[in-house]
Amino acid sequence: MRFPTARCGTGLDEILRNGEVSGAKVLPPPSNLNYSFIQICTLNWTWNPPENVSSGCDLEYSSDIVIDEVPQGKREWSKSRFRVTDTFPNEEMRFKVRSECKSDNASEPSRWVETALLPKGIPGTAAVGLSCVWHNLEYMDCSWRPGENASSDTNYTLFYWFDGLQNHKKCNNYSVDRRRCIFNLSFPKVTNTYPAISILIRDDSEEIRPVCTSENPTTLVRPAPPRRLTVSKINDEIYVEWSESDTFPENCLFYEVECHNGDLDTAQIITVEHNYTTIPSVDPNSKYTFKVRAKPKPVCYSSKLFSDWSEEKSIGEKTDSTFYLVLIVTIPLIVAVSTIILLVYLKRLKILILPPIPDPREILKRMFGEQNEDSQSCAKDDSVNAYDRLIKEEEINSLILTETPEYANSERENR
Repeated sequence: MRFPTARCGTGLDEILRNGEVSGAKVLPPPSNLNYSFIQICTLNWTWNPPENVSSGCDLEYSSDIVIDEVPQGKREWSKSRFRVTDTFPNEEMRFKVRSECKSDNASEPSRWVETALLPKGIPGTAAVGLSCVWHNLEYMDCSWRPGENASSDTNYTLFYWFDGLQNHKKCNNYSVDRRRCIFNLSFPKVTNTYPAISILIRDDSEEIRPVCTSENPTTLVRPAPPRRLTVSKINDEIYVEWSESDTFPENCLFYEVECHNGDLDTAQIITVEHNYTTIPSVDPNSKYTFKVRAKPKPVCYSSKLFSDWSEEKSIGEKTDSTFYLVLIVTIPLIVAVSTIILLVYLKRLKILILPPIPDPREILKRMFGEQNEDSQSCAKDDSVNAYDRLIKEEEINSLILTETPEYANSERENR
């Protein structure tokens, strides 16, 4: 076997280019690897084909992406001399490509050719925690936090683009702290597939690192709460109904109905695929409360986000347990107080209810005793009165006797 010999000054790369390893021909690598921005967060990598490739080689290209020295596991094989990828402006991004002959064991793949896209700006200044929600297929709501090394006066600006827009657009509806922005995003109702949304957040200052992300909008869908919830009772059943969404295609939502019986602490969850449900065999003496929320079906969207709960609607009357509680406490209290009062005033109450029967002997005895006392007092009064009258008569007589001689003497002198 003939082995290759290296001449002075001949390096390994030159030997590989000459195809002198292990007796197998090594393909020459692609050349002139370059990149350009198609839109925000989208790069187009291009290269030229290798030279001196035999006509019997079914040439294709293998390419891969490395972010901060970590392979992303996104290797692709293609006959095209370009590849479109997302960009990562906040990290070091390397793209590499090599030539291969498909189904040809007589040749070895070429060496890797790579180029790097280095980040600009101060580390730690890029926005972090970017999160977006596509509300009711009508508008996108994105929020983020400032980087730990970003100054307080950093004004982040959000741009977005998707296939169908001629140019990227700037979001203009920001919150006061510039950490949230909302922009309209809608497609025809009959749309079955949705393009990826590219989102760029940056500041006008070159010191602030930009950040990019590409989102599948179907994973961000969140329906609006069901509206116009109505509850009605038919015989011993309760019929619950709500309005269907105006923005979602037909049969792309399912619903969760929460039924709460006022007499129970737990609620029942019912899953339905239509905008109505029936609750059979209800208790006529109980109060039932309902609320509904929606979630996209997996056959239409990849989102796992529920809507908010709808407003609550109730039917039936719940017995007021407070009233019974008050009765339970009040009645024993009243009985206890009444018992105490009865014990205190029992003797008087007994006299009022069952007066004693008088003894006739005592009545006669009391009557005759009073008459004797009256007669004695009357006799005593008469004797006293007689004595008083006697004294008064004596006084009068004495006066008469005294005045009579004087009167007689005066008459004699007049004569």
